[in-house]
Amino acid sequence: MARGVGKLASHIPGGAATVTHSWPSADRLALTVATMGVEVPCTVDAEDNMLRVTLELPGMLALMAGPISAIVRKQGERLVLDDNSAEKE
Repeated sequence: MARGVGKLASHIPGGAATVTHSWPSADRLALTVATMGVEVPCTVDAEDNMLRVTLELPGMLALMAGPISAIVRKQGERLVLDDNSAEKE
């Protein structure tokens, strides 16, 4: 996750996102994704066999929770797979 977090903004649709992050613990990444005047706090928790992503969607974006979830899942898998393929080289 540490290597991929710098690439995260480029995977967010629209191309105008900024991502700030911190590591509250060794297995938790805290993010804030900001785009078009909206900030979305997120956490990524590393568990034994999976990553758990939690987003706090503001009111209007909550209506888009399904499509946002699909994008996060797809792009998250891509980031993790890209990161793992770099380790194999």
